[in-house]
Amino acid sequence: MALFKFDFGDLVEDFGLPGLALGAGALVLAPLVSPPLAKAGKGVAKAAIKSGILVYEKGRSILAEAGEAIEDTIAESKAELAEAQEKKVLAAEEGQPETS
Repeated sequence: MALFKFDFGDLVEDFGLPGLALGAGALVLAPLVSPPLAKAGKGVAKAAIKSGILVYEKGRSILAEAGEAIEDTIAESKAELAEAQEKKVLAAEEGQPETS
């Protein structure tokens, strides 16, 4: 069973004679038009690649800064928890008589 069945009659019915004429014209003009388009396309592709590289590098920088901010916040939170725990231990020791 073929996934794609090409039938020239269906092509003519769907697009008609104008579609066939446009297709034939495109085949004839392609070698004349493609070199300038290829040059323009190469410049556009290079510009897109350069922009992509810049966006990638800027994204990495932003993510690195965000990671540092998160690490700082985690370190501060751990320090506050340790300080609170130390205060609880000191308060508990002050409230209980010393046993030697």
